[in-house]
Amino acid sequence: MQPVISIQQLSKTYASGYQALKSIDLDIRRGEILALLGPNGAGKTTLIGCVCGLVNPSSGTITIDGHDSRKEFRKTRAMIGLVPQELTTDAFETVWNTVVFSRGVFGKPPSKAHISEVLQSLTLWDKRHDKIMTLSGGMKRRLMIAKALSHEPTILFLDEPTAGVDVELRQDMWNIVQTLRDTGVTIILTTHYIDEAEQMADRVGVINNGELIVVEEKIELMRKLGKKQLKLELTNPLASVPAALAEYGLELADEGNTLVYTYNTQSARTGITTLLQELGDSGIRFKDIDTTQSSLEDIFVSLVKKPK
Repeated sequence: MQPVISIQQLSKTYASGYQALKSIDLDIRRGEILALLGPNGAGKTTLIGCVCGLVNPSSGTITIDGHDSRKEFRKTRAMIGLVPQELTTDAFETVWNTVVFSRGVFGKPPSKAHISEVLQSLTLWDKRHDKIMTLSGGMKRRLMIAKALSHEPTILFLDEPTAGVDVELRQDMWNIVQTLRDTGVTIILTTHYIDEAEQMADRVGVINNGELIVVEEKIELMRKLGKKQLKLELTNPLASVPAALAEYGLELADEGNTLVYTYNTQSARTGITTLLQELGDSGIRFKDIDTTQSSLEDIFVSLVKKPK
């Protein structure tokens, strides 16, 4: 299946000489949720800006549903809804009017039914006649999503959509995202809440210093890069790890009461069986055993901290 967005050799260098993007190659599948993770200044917002036509790339091509984003800007931009990080609205306008205006900007005919449906789905219906200046921060964030959906896009970019939003509103927004995805909308999001990416995304991309480090199925990424820890609660505490067990890289925790063994899930042999045998031979007894798996956050931190 042809990707809905195809980015090839995309680079962006600003007039100051700062290179924000470095030869990005990325295909985004139709109907998926792709999470882009990266520290501040990594290039996430610049990448989104290039795809949405807000930033001119220095080189490279962007194809959206088979159309060149530069040669057919109006056509490709009309396919995209964008929820930016910053709240950009006319404070003195009403909720209803600003969403109607956003639809008109893309040349869509008036549709009270669609605008009503969007406002109701975002719990903004009762606020439709209120001026934006009277809305709470969470409601303003919902309004930004309503504006992005006003022209019925098939692709939705969410740039830190839940920044500054309370837990309840965050959950509501992700329910809306799931509903949109179920209707076939392709969703690309950036977030600092890695638990959201772990919960929502089909694939995860990690960008750092303008380079796309990895793009992988979320489950596969965690399988490949995740590590497991075997924690043994000891019957008697140890002052140090016996020299005979040095090859296992064991660590002591909980004031010597817990022995921790970290192993790679991709290894042909985990070494657990041999370790337990050698612990017994060394006279080390344990009363409980537990395993933990690396989270997506652990993997993200390990990737961005890798030396260049």
